[in-house]
Amino acid sequence: MANLSTKYMGLNLKNPIVIGSSGLTNNLANLIEMEKNGAAAVVIKSIFEEQISLETEKLMKDKDNEKIKDFSASFGNYENASDSEYYEAYSYILNHAKDQTLNDYLKFIADAKKAVNIPIISSINCVSAYNWHYFARKIEEAGADALEINLYILPSNLARSAEENEQVYFDVVEAIKKVVSIPVSLKLGFYFSSLGQSIIKLSKTGVDGLVLFNRPYTPDIDIDKFEFNAGNITSHNYDYAQSMRWVGILSGRLDCDIAAATGIHDETAVIKQLLAGANVVQITSTLYENGYEQIKKIVDGLENWMKSKNFNSIDEFRGKMSQKNIENPAAYERVQFMKLYSKIE
Repeated sequence: MANLSTKYMGLNLKNPIVIGSSGLTNNLANLIEMEKNGAAAVVIKSIFEEQISLETEKLMKDKDNEKIKDFSASFGNYENASDSEYYEAYSYILNHAKDQTLNDYLKFIADAKKAVNIPIISSINCVSAYNWHYFARKIEEAGADALEINLYILPSNLARSAEENEQVYFDVVEAIKKVVSIPVSLKLGFYFSSLGQSIIKLSKTGVDGLVLFNRPYTPDIDIDKFEFNAGNITSHNYDYAQSMRWVGILSGRLDCDIAAATGIHDETAVIKQLLAGANVVQITSTLYENGYEQIKKIVDGLENWMKSKNFNSIDEFRGKMSQKNIENPAAYERVQFMKLYSKIE
């Protein structure tokens, strides 16, 4: 029987299949089903920075909330207050919204730890430095086995330089690593001026893992209603190639573990990511499409492939096809395009 066990950020996992953060991982019954079908770890649904902002705005308008009533009674009509007074009111309500959101999240972590025996990885999804160290410390105290920071900064602010945008990643990691002892991973997009170099630098910050890549929100336009709506929310089964390329290029060059994400729908994509050098893979969209039984199909498919190739453990083939280990490293780069293109014609 093939040994599918692996290590990720110091966590001992029974196989390399980690369930990525999504609405599916925000429900205890779902977590139990995921574990039953063979998931090795679960990243629970993120706390979103925008969620806290939206809840703050909602509370500002909620005259029936007891805390807001108490504050209004002592403060006065903050809606007609001066800028400085309004900021004081906003700060108070922001802290209340933050605490309420966090308390709900911490309770879910504690409940999840009781419901399943696999590692629970918490997640915060942010677009700025904010004060995430406060959240991180509380998340560790709640019992999370690790923390994933899903940091996505779209370089759409034309007044900010690439250096300013990218510095946020380093600032967030530094602040959080100072206050927690649990493993911390950073889930990245590919909007960097020098992607490979930036990832290598981030791996040297003390972060325990890098997840390549997150799936950013992409807007679409309704040409009949003249409205914006969400683009493709789930990934396609060919989207794995983007992360596989960079996993392969960076494997053996980082000071931390690598998790591959996006577009991983079946055992074939899982095997490719492991061959490229990933320590684990994250799956999400395929569960929406195929149900939790897909986890077992992937695990069984991986084991059957290993048996067919006479591999007894994942370590025997992990990184076998990384850029560092293949005879033609250019296969991962642009120069290989003409060779492949000539075969198509």
